[in-house]
Amino acid sequence: MPDREDGVCQPEGPEIHSGRQFFLLLKIAAVLTFAGCTHSQPDPDLVIINGPEPESLDPAVLTGEADGRVALELFAGLTRYDPTDARPIPDLAESWDLSADGKVYTFHLRTNAVWSTGEPITARDFVYSWLRVLDPASAAEYAGQLFYLKNGEAYNAGRVKDPSQVGVTALDHHTLRVELSHPTAFFLELCTYVTLRSVPRQAIEKNGDRWLMVHPVPCSGPYELAAWRVNDRIRLRKNPRYWDAANTKTEIVDLLPCTSATTALNLYETHVADIVWDKNLVPVELLDVLLNRHDFHSFSYLGTYFIRFNVTRKPFGDPRVRQALARVIDKRRIVEKITKGGERAASSYTPPGIPGYPSPDGLGFDPDLARKLLAQAGFPGGQGFPSFEYLCDSTSRLHEQIAVELQEMWRRELGVHAQIRKLEWKTYLRAQGDLDYDLSRSSWIGDYNDPNTFLDMFMSNNGNNRTGWSNARYDELVREANAQVDREKRAQLLQQAEILLVREEAPIVPLYYYAGLDYYDANRIKGIFPNALSQNPIRSIYKVSARSGVSIPKP
Repeated sequence: MPDREDGVCQPEGPEIHSGRQFFLLLKIAAVLTFAGCTHSQPDPDLVIINGPEPESLDPAVLTGEADGRVALELFAGLTRYDPTDARPIPDLAESWDLSADGKVYTFHLRTNAVWSTGEPITARDFVYSWLRVLDPASAAEYAGQLFYLKNGEAYNAGRVKDPSQVGVTALDHHTLRVELSHPTAFFLELCTYVTLRSVPRQAIEKNGDRWLMVHPVPCSGPYELAAWRVNDRIRLRKNPRYWDAANTKTEIVDLLPCTSATTALNLYETHVADIVWDKNLVPVELLDVLLNRHDFHSFSYLGTYFIRFNVTRKPFGDPRVRQALARVIDKRRIVEKITKGGERAASSYTPPGIPGYPSPDGLGFDPDLARKLLAQAGFPGGQGFPSFEYLCDSTSRLHEQIAVELQEMWRRELGVHAQIRKLEWKTYLRAQGDLDYDLSRSSWIGDYNDPNTFLDMFMSNNGNNRTGWSNARYDELVREANAQVDREKRAQLLQQAEILLVREEAPIVPLYYYAGLDYYDANRIKGIFPNALSQNPIRSIYKVSARSGVSIPKP
């Protein structure tokens, strides 16, 4: 999942309209709907600083980490994350069977699973939810998560019109049959992901794109949406009808939007907030001191910070230009002088530590070779090279600091000039999605513990590609790899694809692998377990005692 950041009426399909044009309307209506919720409402039991204001809470269209954290609590899937290590464990499916050829799953849903509004949750709800994501009218950027279904990609591309030909079928109310186009080792992990969660057909068909505005929102997960007041808070209330409600630890949770590290720290220090997610919400100038505190927690996880090229714009369509710009980036300097939070300079795009997958090396630091490549591309000494823009967002001062460092490296080593274009979060996402940029800062957090979660996003038809880069050989390698039963052969094919991505074609430049950093008092807050996916289900988090006193030096 990136640093954030979405019909036709069919027998088993939904009625869908384009989601993006409704986001602003959704938020305005959310304010109106819940404007009176603060007077006479109880205090929250837990307050979390959640990063940027969510763009949407609809699992079919959301792409942001802050958005996903909320939606994962509102909407349940066939499987869910184990809070200790993020493995997939049963959720609405209490069990499943897998055919001998590894291509057909039969999921057995819980007979006591109901929506928060009382209606039963059935296998047909999953058929509806998945087809809604795949429907080409939805323009869902994460539709690729369902391309592993038989005819899933063809249906999304419009080559197959009949939704009954897609490999997801309700055999009865509590039995879901899923047919894959080939064995998929990580399919249960995909079932855990937010895009594959169940959404309420009854509310969407009645209210269309306004379904999240109409109270009460039918929820299938451990929490209900009590209130969404834009630029104030999202309030979650325990869903008493969730099948595992007895193990939802906290009754009322408030998630506050905040992109200022100073504000986040102040809210925490004054006991307004109990937990602050994300390294972006730690003041960089205090990092050395804060990392020594007992309530600041650093951990490794599957995340990469990288640069995208828009290859549809000249001269960035030339791989030599992209390689030249990549080879003058001193990544070690960036992690040692700017990020300073335990990050590691990245060569590959996929982070190290994925079981059974040694990541291949990308482009190293070599200014001399970079200058030769730029000259070969027609720009000796940077002569004639157009001024270009480097896009970043304003959610963290860190992004601008990295941009300034890159700007200087490119000027000093290649004689080319980059202008920094800084945009507000949602405008930045839109610009990136519309290919309205030259170069752009980006990041990706693994959705599951497999190299495919990083590599499939740069296939030609993936909505998260956002580079304009299309390579038939790359697509073929990823597809062939994911059809392999032999794990070693699969890893070799994915390595070949990644070499194309980070070395030979280089539509992206990995800068560093993330080190997670959040802060909370572990003597007071329980149920948080660092893991490779940085998934901490809110349902498992709870408060046990008064906060111990802490102090912070002034910057």
